[in-house]
Amino acid sequence: MAIIAHLLSTTCSLDVSSSNKLHFKSINQCSTPIPTSFNMGISFLSLKNLSLQSKRSAKYVIRTSVVSMSQKAKTHNDSGSQQTADGDSSRKKVMVIGGDGYCGWATALHLSNKGYEVAIVDNLIRRLFDDQLGLDSLTPISSIHNRTRRWKSLTGKDIQLFVGDICEFDFLAEAFKSFQPDAVVHFGEQRSAPYSMIDRSRAVYTQHNNVIGTLNVLFAIKEFREECHLVKLGTMGEYGTPNIDIEEGYITITHNGRTDTLPYPKQASSFYHLSKVHDSHNIAFTCKAWGIRATDLNQGVVYGVRTDETAMHEELVNRLDYDAVFGTALNRFCVQAAVGHPLTVYGKGGQTRGYLDIRDTVQCVEIAIANPAQPGEFRVFNQFTEQFSVNTLAALVTKAGEKLGLEVKTISVPNPRVEAEEHYYNAKHTKLIELGLQPHLLSDSLLDSLLNFAVHFKDRVDAKQIMPSVSWKKIGVKPRTVAA
Repeated sequence: MAIIAHLLSTTCSLDVSSSNKLHFKSINQCSTPIPTSFNMGISFLSLKNLSLQSKRSAKYVIRTSVVSMSQKAKTHNDSGSQQTADGDSSRKKVMVIGGDGYCGWATALHLSNKGYEVAIVDNLIRRLFDDQLGLDSLTPISSIHNRTRRWKSLTGKDIQLFVGDICEFDFLAEAFKSFQPDAVVHFGEQRSAPYSMIDRSRAVYTQHNNVIGTLNVLFAIKEFREECHLVKLGTMGEYGTPNIDIEEGYITITHNGRTDTLPYPKQASSFYHLSKVHDSHNIAFTCKAWGIRATDLNQGVVYGVRTDETAMHEELVNRLDYDAVFGTALNRFCVQAAVGHPLTVYGKGGQTRGYLDIRDTVQCVEIAIANPAQPGEFRVFNQFTEQFSVNTLAALVTKAGEKLGLEVKTISVPNPRVEAEEHYYNAKHTKLIELGLQPHLLSDSLLDSLLNFAVHFKDRVDAKQIMPSVSWKKIGVKPRTVAA
């Protein structure tokens, strides 16, 4: 199987054992066995020109190519690869980049269940990050191969796998030519602000992986599938917290008697958020220059874990991060309440953001695919349903926890981030509603469900990973792990 593994520590060794597995070992003592071959009738990934390249940052890459058996059997002019104007899902092929991740996995299953032909492209490095940093999902998650196998056994629907790195254009090109997507949903980025602020190597990795990966996707669309619709997951964090209303992507300004509609100003607050800003600029430029059609979904903070599809079987369950590096606020608070740890409010707790249920994430992506942008159009949707401050979330979790007999306390901890802790925040989010989004608003029943879910898996919680250990101001050159 084609595998790409990035190790961000300063030393690394590669061992190929007699059991036909690759083991990556770093100074962080992580060892992740990765199968080198796999054949389950979904796709066959051949090892071709296998090589290791090392750079001064000690990032190692296995270069591979991909050949899909199921696609070889299809003719090039298969009508199923043609996009339809009426949004008929049965005639659309969707490539989900980053389909093994938190949002990507739920989205891939949802689209497959709705009748889309789905392929997942992923380098599986998110699992490696857990090994490197000593983290783990609250939920036990199956391998991507077992996940897709189980989905096929339950539904009869295939999800093709292309395991590799989109920063390697040869791999991405072969995946595009093999699958011929009508839409690409791009989740395939390092998505954590704290991760990007651990040290120099993680900051560089985040920028390289996210910006170069997105550029490669844009070039692949231009070269191989010019009618393909790019649905890109951006972030509300691109906007920052301005003292005026946040519009959806654009703002009309009158200056010195002249008026123009311009991209809304960006005020990114981490190397991760900055990478998203660079992505947005690159996508906007290629829409203008090449006629690419693209939808930028500036997503708020996602909470929850269950969708209709992930609840079908324990092997389909999604990951749930509760640590201070990858965990989001409401998910973290629910897990903290479940194990009796005080809720960790950063600073004054007035930080306000847009939030949405993961069920609405998959719904928004489906809506964007069914209503594609026009050629040359770069449209922006603000993808969230409600706004909450951190203090408000803590109060809601406290109230819900007490109903379940949990003693929930809140503490203020020094804010590791550089951000305003009290500020104005009012962001517009009407475009997806107008296209048919039916939000799952945060309710007592949802909080009860999430808390019960956390209680069920509380024995898997590592309390050492709850408190923040990544400081925006103390980021340095030397590679490090999070505090153990």
